[in-house]
Amino acid sequence: MKLLDGRAMAADVGRGIVDEVERLAELGVTPTLAAVLPGADPAELASTRPLERAASQVGVVLRPHELPGRADGLAATLARLADDPAVHGVLVRGPLPEGMSSADVGTLIPPAKDVDGMSPASLGRLAANSPAFAPAAAAAVVEILIRGEIPLAGARACVIGRSPRVGQPVALLLLAEDATVTVCHSRTKDLTTVAHEADVLVAAVGRPRMVGAGFVRAGATVIDVGANVTDDGLVGDVDADAVSATAGALTPVPGGVGPVATMMLLRHTVAAARAAAQAG
Repeated sequence: MKLLDGRAMAADVGRGIVDEVERLAELGVTPTLAAVLPGADPAELASTRPLERAASQVGVVLRPHELPGRADGLAATLARLADDPAVHGVLVRGPLPEGMSSADVGTLIPPAKDVDGMSPASLGRLAANSPAFAPAAAAAVVEILIRGEIPLAGARACVIGRSPRVGQPVALLLLAEDATVTVCHSRTKDLTTVAHEADVLVAAVGRPRMVGAGFVRAGATVIDVGANVTDDGLVGDVDADAVSATAGALTPVPGGVGPVATMMLLRHTVAAARAAAQAG
């Protein structure tokens, strides 16, 4: 079985980002990402540390904004960041204020700065095959498949999970790569059989080790987007031990999608900075 090493791939992506940051520096532009943290939740604050380290390594400035969990404070902060020409990307980490959904927050971020694809407009543009920033985790899935030299054109792909943050955009990105895509969810009949038909299986359902050996056809590529905190530590949506004898390729958890998703955020920020420089 081939292990799709997300850490090694992230390092390769990072080298490309460094080159682009150096080119932008010649124009007097420093790519800047604002990370907004409503409620200053300790878990979310901790989750930004890998992003801070990665940003420092590639030359992107990360500006954290810790807020109380009130919706008006979040809205006001996003309005200010939307108007700040020195900020090229805006990222909002949960938990969100009561009564606000991810889509609600996304509408407050200009599409040009929506580097994590939170806006419904960004998802709509993906559906229309128009330029847009996909959610970082979804972009990471396709980046891993391409860097892992997994054939996608004409391949049968199955995405387990239909969330607008991962499942739906992954499906759209795979369609753009000419895969034939099936999206499964909690009401899919005979889920195991449907998944077993796939050449590429993406697990993004948020249930620890749900995907077992019966889901995976011999030689299939399995991308595990799950990051579930359990008594055993961080585990994915895939039972890696159960599928390793059958899968042709597999992403580990941790060390698979996560590191690449971090770099996708930074690459999107650099792309946004480049677009702003060209427009200005």
